[in-house]
Amino acid sequence: MKTKKEATLKHAFIPILFLVVSLSTSIIVFGADPHIPLIATIIVAAIVAVTSLGFTWSELEAGMIDTIKMGMQAVLILMVIGTIIGTWTLSGTVPTMIYYGLQILSPGIFLVATAIICSVVSLATGSSWTTAGTVGIALLGIGLGLGMPAGLVAGAIISGAYFGDKMSPLSDTTNLAPAMAGAELFEHIKHMVYTTVPALIISLILYGIIGSRYAGRELDMVGINEMLGAMSSNFMISPLLLIPPILVITIVVLKVPALPGLMAGTLLGGLFAAIFQGAAIGDIIDAAHYGFYLDSGVEIVDDLLSGGGLDSMMWTVSLILIAMSFGGLMEKSGMLHAIGRAILSLAESTGSLILATVLTCIAVNLLAAEQYIAIVVPGRMYKDTYREKGIHPKVLSRTLEDSGTLTSVLIPWNTCGAFMFGTLGVSAVAYGPYAFLNILTPIIAVIYGYIGFTITPLEVDKKIEA
Repeated sequence: MKTKKEATLKHAFIPILFLVVSLSTSIIVFGADPHIPLIATIIVAAIVAVTSLGFTWSELEAGMIDTIKMGMQAVLILMVIGTIIGTWTLSGTVPTMIYYGLQILSPGIFLVATAIICSVVSLATGSSWTTAGTVGIALLGIGLGLGMPAGLVAGAIISGAYFGDKMSPLSDTTNLAPAMAGAELFEHIKHMVYTTVPALIISLILYGIIGSRYAGRELDMVGINEMLGAMSSNFMISPLLLIPPILVITIVVLKVPALPGLMAGTLLGGLFAAIFQGAAIGDIIDAAHYGFYLDSGVEIVDDLLSGGGLDSMMWTVSLILIAMSFGGLMEKSGMLHAIGRAILSLAESTGSLILATVLTCIAVNLLAAEQYIAIVVPGRMYKDTYREKGIHPKVLSRTLEDSGTLTSVLIPWNTCGAFMFGTLGVSAVAYGPYAFLNILTPIIAVIYGYIGFTITPLEVDKKIEA
């Protein structure tokens, strides 16, 4: 057996440089998808790990599979969300939400209302993905009907969805972060208020300012009426069709596991499609598998209501699996830890330590393409350092969420960015600049680190074990 060597920053730099060059060249120059560049980068990283660090392929493969296992629940949820979109559109649930929303929401308040609605739903469910896959789809359709850019509307949806996800005790990442840092769950949530609530308030102000630009515009009532007419002529519209999303949200609030709750949503969609739209069993199965396609003669309505289905998520699922394979290989070989050590060596003050944690989480999100890894790996790396510097674990757990959770959705090939693209049909490049909460929160965390605000000393809590 070869003697394994400890990975250095030089080793890690080779696959990172190749990743940046191959992704940028393929996407910008050739307009290709990121899948093949990521596979090529896996090959390069494996060569470095085998030839320079002494790993065997079986060891690297095991690391890749272990990482994929961490994300399999997310992959399954993504596939179920695809079936929900297909059946809910066929049943008239999505058209009904859009139909009523177009008549209630005005452009001036729409972005603020969108962020608040998504915050409440996500806080109740603990899931940004469930929020985006249910009310988010309807709100995007309403926003497009009001003449707003898709990226802007999606940014407001994601800001709200991630606020609730981050602050809810039902959220998986909200439980994972304090577990990695050694903090208490509710202490962790209370401590996040200091960074997340100001970020949400600033975001709402920005959405209000941007929305005011649309408030003075005359609505295209001809176009809106055309959309309303197309939906009412192709679907039975009824308040009863709002029952599926309400029941799914209620199921999740009652702490039913996400997958059974979402599967119940698919079944409800199929049942309501048969009852309200007279859909045959074959039509329901097709919508769940291949998606729903509408030919109403009104292009914007057809584009809006066509899609979904299990198959529509396979592009995203394949990207997630490839990206997580790369992340698993990088972690198993120690190259991710080498990056973390290099960043940590620059951290002398509390502010620089917080900055190092934020940058490490972002780097892991970029390289490992999975928010869970971006919480687990930095959490393991920095737990002892925070204790040695006399900083309370809840500061670390908050920082892990401020950066690991919130920046994941801003990266196109990350599982979260890929999910939002698969669900909303809007790329991270388009919505990223408008996901204000996700951008502002890590910045606020770093500012607090340098000015010392809410950086709780370890000795304040005598109950924490050394």
